[in-house]
Order: sequence, then structure tokens, then C-alpha cells
Amino acid sequence: MRADNLEPAAPHLAVVVPALREAQNLPRLLTRTRKALCGLNLPYEIVVVDDDSRDGTREIVSAIASEDPRVRLLVREGERGLAGAILHGWQNTVAPILGVIDADGQHPPELLPRLLESVMDGSDVVIASRFVRGGKDCGSNLLRRTISAAAILLTRPLQREWLRVADPLSGFFLVRRRCVESVLFQPAGFKLLLEILVRGRIHSVQELPFAFARRNAGRSKISLRVGWDYLSLLARLYATKFGRTGISQPASGD
Repeated sequence: MRADNLEPAAPHLAVVVPALREAQNLPRLLTRTRKALCGLNLPYEIVVVDDDSRDGTREIVSAIASEDPRVRLLVREGERGLAGAILHGWQNTVAPILGVIDADGQHPPELLPRLLESVMDGSDVVIASRFVRGGKDCGSNLLRRTISAAAILLTRPLQREWLRVADPLSGFFLVRRRCVESVLFQPAGFKLLLEILVRGRIHSVQELPFAFARRNAGRSKISLRVGWDYLSLLARLYATKFGRTGISQPASGD
């Protein structure tokens, strides 16, 4: 993880918003996120990482950034992958607390102050969870919920018993930079949190409940390729944990 050639006045919190064809959702999400963070007594930034959507995302975010320098736009050309976009955003900030929230409006940015409070109280990772008491999954149909439950079940042998969480596939969380510094993460796929929990230098985790909503507009990016990437990640993590050889290591996010 690097953060080179940035301004010396660094944010304390950087929230990355990975975006692929989410122009319809970004104005509302950025308004809500800025409002949620504006009362914090610490510097922050919101980093939108656009995978060259060419749907108006650049123009929308650039216009907001011209009014609020705490909003930044990064564009990746010729690359795809949610995890890779998140890593790219984290590599381009010096903030010691790193976060991610989806661009589609399914995660409530109003929860960010509570997530941050938990980190400031000592947690290494704080997860917005659908599956702890008080959480809800209102944004998925029965098939999606069944697939999600099976996918989470497959993670249980990988998670450290004393750090095991209910929602290791959440896309809404904060983590201390020191816990992921210099770790080579797999940039393909959607499930970066799982790899952080398995391979990061994590000593404490907290989950806070939230209601996972339906996306505001646009289409889900879930596909057979996403499923294949997830299974590939599981295979790598199982091979690493249980000592099989001959499996190539994950590509660097640097």
C-alpha cells in the first residue's frame, strides 16, 4: 500500500467509493456522505474511483469536487474489479483510517460516524453488518440471500476463530491502514473484506448492524465472472491457510 506525492495536509479518514456505471446514484450518495461526515471533528476525504464508466461519472464528481476539495476523483482505464478499485483509492491517500462504501445507495452513509467512533475506540476493523442483531438484508431476493449464506458458510474455516464475524462479505467497512500496509491483496473480484480478515494484521473487529437496502438505480454488477473470482479467491485463501503448494500468490494491489 503506497500513498506517494500527495499534499502534506492529510485527511485522517478516507472513504473510497468504487464506481462502475453509477452516475445516476453518485449525486445523492455523495450528498448524503458529505452530510454524514461534515460534523466530524477530524479531516476526511471521499475518493471516488471510477473504472472508466463513460456515463457522466467524471463530470458529476468533478463538479462536486470543484465545490468541495474533500471529494476527489480517480479514473482507472483498462481495469475492472471492485477490490482493485478500492485498493487503488487506498493507495492514493495518506489517511490512517481507510473505508469503503458502495456507490449504488445500498449502504447508509449515515452510519459512518458510528463506524469511525468504533475505530477511534480501538477496533482495527469495523464492519457494517447485515447479519448481527438489528441488521437486515432488504436489498436481495431469496435466491441472492441463499447464495450469500452459502458463500459466508464457506468462509468459516478461513476465519480466525477469535475474530470470526457474521458478515465477512460486507462491502461497507473501515480499517486501520497499519493492518493492511504491505499486504499483497487480490485485486480481482468483489470481496476484499474477507481477504483482509484472513490475511491482514487484525487484532480486533466489531460489527454494527445496518439495513442493506435496494439499489437506487442502475444494474447490479453481480455476474458469473464475479462468482468465479470469488471461488478463485477462496481457493487461494484455503491453499495459503492449509499449506498446499503450487498455488500462485495473489497479485499485488500496488
